[in-house]
Amino acid sequence: MTKLIWMSDPHFTQEGDVLGHNPRIRLQAAIDHINDHHSDAQMCIISGDMVNRGTQADYEGVKAKLDGLAIPYRPMVGNHDKRDLFRQILPLPDTGMADFIQYKVATPDGVLICLDTQKTGSDAGEFCPARREWLRETLSDAENTPVFLFMHHPPMPLGLPMQDTENMENGQAFIDLVSGFKCVKYLFIGHVHRPITGTVGGIPFSTMRSVLYQAPPPRPEWNWDTFKPCKEAPNIGVVHLADASVNLKYDQFCEYQLGVTASL
Repeated sequence: MTKLIWMSDPHFTQEGDVLGHNPRIRLQAAIDHINDHHSDAQMCIISGDMVNRGTQADYEGVKAKLDGLAIPYRPMVGNHDKRDLFRQILPLPDTGMADFIQYKVATPDGVLICLDTQKTGSDAGEFCPARREWLRETLSDAENTPVFLFMHHPPMPLGLPMQDTENMENGQAFIDLVSGFKCVKYLFIGHVHRPITGTVGGIPFSTMRSVLYQAPPPRPEWNWDTFKPCKEAPNIGVVHLADASVNLKYDQFCEYQLGVTASL
């Protein structure tokens, strides 16, 4: 059995807050929780938006924090990231593409594929022909080995008005591709800052709360004209892979009030 920790959307800044939340306090709490309770995991995967502004100081700051993890970590790119600084500062395996932060990681229970869904200059995502062909070849090479895909942008609407406008463009082409391979067992999706599970193209998926702040829930009484974080505590995911199956537990690592700096 393979144990993973899944973290998403830390939106780290070396100084200041993000939407009334302190990213340094929240990320440190997550790291401390992982080290105290999940140091037996094989690795931690972080599904994008490593930083909030994409500055060198922020990348150096988030690396300094994450280097305190007791387990290896695999960072991924999101819409807030800058690929050039990301590559210069954060650790990446040598199993990926030259032009995109898209790579694979072998485990005893299958292959983890970390995708790059960033569209430069946009909060929405994309999956261009070059990335699509790399994924097609990687899935073909996997044959009957279970494959678990991690990605930032959802390829489909989730019924979240503020986020559905920033999903992966041409997401149906992505769904058509991955659903054609029986080796693909699960999609792990970041970006939306909410916990959602379901199936798409016959493949199960889950999304993750942010380490920092949570998106508004899909309730009629919320004002969807502006983005106002809701008063929910953050989670990490504890993932067990075994026999091509997935067990995901959402694990709260701190109270909502920790690191909240403004009245929301």
